[in-house]
Amino acid sequence: MKLDHNFPATSNGGEREVEVEEEEQGFKTIEVASVTDNPHNRHRQLDHINNCCGGGDLSSESPAPSPAVDELSFIPPLNFAMVDNGIFRSGFPDSANFSFVETLGLRSIICLCPEPYPEANTEFLKANGIRLFQFGIEGYKVRSAFPSAGIIHLCVAKNADVKNHPLLIHCKRGKHRTGCVVGCLRKLQKWCLSSIFDEYQRFAAAKARVSDQRFMELFDVSTLKHIPLSFSCSRR
Repeated sequence: MKLDHNFPATSNGGEREVEVEEEEQGFKTIEVASVTDNPHNRHRQLDHINNCCGGGDLSSESPAPSPAVDELSFIPPLNFAMVDNGIFRSGFPDSANFSFVETLGLRSIICLCPEPYPEANTEFLKANGIRLFQFGIEGYKVRSAFPSAGIIHLCVAKNADVKNHPLLIHCKRGKHRTGCVVGCLRKLQKWCLSSIFDEYQRFAAAKARVSDQRFMELFDVSTLKHIPLSFSCSRR
């Protein structure tokens, strides 16, 4: 574990921003920012909610955006959807999606891609106090077996822990890796296999993989019995 103490203190006198890298069992956790509540971010979210509801601007420093500009500014990432209360899924969010992602009030993001997280995304997480959990799963086009079940167990546990909610899980396209993790969550919720496969196939479409579905079918949730079967959103 590496802890960098050279990050400056936050402007509101809260916890200092730190960067932590932890490598264990094939995945990396990166805490890119303090997760303490940020009054400035909360105030911006209240401004957005008030504007969308037709109220006046809560800030006297800037006028409310026009409805046309506001609507065009909030673009969800590819294959965005709600999985459960406090859990969302999508493809890789880029800068065009940041305004939309900000409205989710996320505490955490789970990235299933092994590549270094883009600098623009990292800065966005820092600005919004969002913790990043990165699980390095290669996106093979032809795969005889899915990556270690141990990594997926850890990922499912992070998803199910309400302390990390609201949470967004994503891979490159939000289809295969994300679909497998969501499918394993559904097994934890005691969904039948046909419903799990139906949901997976809605996102994977013509690129659905038999190996992914076989992995979900064989995934053992017995080691996750301590996790609740239903998940609820923990407000920031």
